[in-house]
Amino acid sequence: MELLRVTNLVKKYGSTNAVNGLSFHIDEGRCVSLLGANGAGKTTTLKMLSGLLEPTSGSISFQGTKQKDIRQYIGYLPQYPSFFNWMSGKEFLVFTAELAKLNRKEAEERSEELLERVGLLDAKKRKIGGYSGGMKQRLGLAQALIHRPKLLILDEPVSALDPLGRREVLDMMREIKQETTVIFSTHVLHDAQEISDDIIIINEGDIAISGELENVIEQYRQPIIQIEFDSDASSWIKEVESYSFVSEVNIQGNVANISVTDMAKGRHILLNEIVNQNLPIRKFELAQTTLEDLFMKVVKA
Repeated sequence: MELLRVTNLVKKYGSTNAVNGLSFHIDEGRCVSLLGANGAGKTTTLKMLSGLLEPTSGSISFQGTKQKDIRQYIGYLPQYPSFFNWMSGKEFLVFTAELAKLNRKEAEERSEELLERVGLLDAKKRKIGGYSGGMKQRLGLAQALIHRPKLLILDEPVSALDPLGRREVLDMMREIKQETTVIFSTHVLHDAQEISDDIIIINEGDIAISGELENVIEQYRQPIIQIEFDSDASSWIKEVESYSFVSEVNIQGNVANISVTDMAKGRHILLNEIVNQNLPIRKFELAQTTLEDLFMKVVKA
């Protein structure tokens, strides 16, 4: 069932289009990742979805409602959440719950429930100023969930965290998506591939690719031969680029990623040439294009 539909969404700042006519929909119960390089328009899009930014044009409809203000249905966690550091974790959650029009009893009960869920129950009386980055992000998730939203919007939820904090938040997102619809922005492709059902890749304010994650990867999947050399082999790589079975070559240092249309033929010919020319290699590996490969191709296009 469709939860949210975006139609021709535009945001202009002067003569600059930050978002350029985006159209997409989010189905209920899905986890959607919004992918793009810095400056692609991810944060601007999420702020418009959350009601914090007025679109220049276009429309956002929520599950058939004609209400213009849909903030009551949405939980939002900005990339850099701010807190009242003099408050305790529980005081902050009770405060946000009451802002969301829960009565005092409901606010207390819901705060305790969420503090336990995000692993902060033992720290509920501590001042937020003494929380670590990961603890603050978990508290931010709790406040975004305080009023049981139908759509949870997260802007770069793990970008500022260390590996441990990142893993904690990703694990919680995996749990949360079982009970509510989630859209989150990120430029960490591994995170998107790990927990998303659908992806939307935007580039310079436009949608480049969108769809169910597995279908997108399958549609754009291409066999790759990855060769790591001990020394420069650029002259040989230039020859390889002209071969009929080679569709693309990407070089990073002494590593060549060779996209091929025929894996068996490519493996046979390239291995023979490496042996015959005595080329010094460290690794010869057969693989498939990943979401990161697709992302890089879109961003560089």
